[in-house]
Amino acid sequence: QVQLVESGGGLVQAGGSLRVSCAASGTFRSINAMGWYRQPPGKQRELVATITSDSITNYADSVKGRFTISRDNARNSVHLQMNSLKPEDTAVYYCNAAIRERILTRDFWGQGTQVTVSS
Repeated sequence: QVQLVESGGGLVQAGGSLRVSCAASGTFRSINAMGWYRQPPGKQRELVATITSDSITNYADSVKGRFTISRDNARNSVHLQMNSLKPEDTAVYYCNAAIRERILTRDFWGQGTQVTVSS
């Protein structure tokens, strides 16, 4: 059974940094794109950043220049380094990955990790 397990997150003051990580476990053939999404309090889930299997990245305008997404294909993991954090970055952050188990590729989600930025 494929699972995405997140780690990191927590409470930080504005201007600080945090790193969240996510690792895929279980049996599967390959991982295509991976990414991070977030859901601020009372709002819908939104894209933060994605990275393809060839490490091509894409960022939401609100995090460009502050956040960096990376992946370690050998460890089936994806990371999000968040610098210059702002209170509006407060949200539950979710890891996402398109994983090919046998024939079909499906989207998988992590359980979410809370990031809180205090002013």
